[in-house]
Amino acid sequence: MLAVADAGPLHYLVLTGTIGLLPRFFPTVLVPQVVCDELRHARAPSAVRDWIAAPPAWLRIIPTPDPEALPFPRLDIGERAAIALALAEKAEILLIDDRRGVAIAQAHGLTSIGTLGLLDQAATRGMIDFAAVAAQLRATNFRYPSDLVDALIARHRKGPGP
Repeated sequence: MLAVADAGPLHYLVLTGTIGLLPRFFPTVLVPQVVCDELRHARAPSAVRDWIAAPPAWLRIIPTPDPEALPFPRLDIGERAAIALALAEKAEILLIDDRRGVAIAQAHGLTSIGTLGLLDQAATRGMIDFAAVAAQLRATNFRYPSDLVDALIARHRKGPGP
């Protein structure tokens, strides 16, 4: 299964120590160069900069499409490039957190999943302790409705349902 990633999910998976989940779900993850540039930015946490400085074999960095060819003006360049790359490569999934980006991706026929969705799937498969990872995620600047995270914690505490 081919995936394309925006910076957000990569950033937060690195910060929570769960970046190793990605190759368990997707053998190859493509990222546009501009997304790598965002991860390397001086304001990115050092753990994120260190991770992208030596990218794993399953991460393929692709040149960023011409910004003029990216028809999604309300998104930042990384999100636009990730959506354009996912469409061009016919990726099965787009890893993106931005709600506008998700809506645009879905309107163009892409399937998307964000950081919480990926962590939810990993917890459902017994790969992680969702509550522990959620605590790490809350220690970052990750923005998501607290009640959603609380509901996911409660669901995973109950264990697998019928």
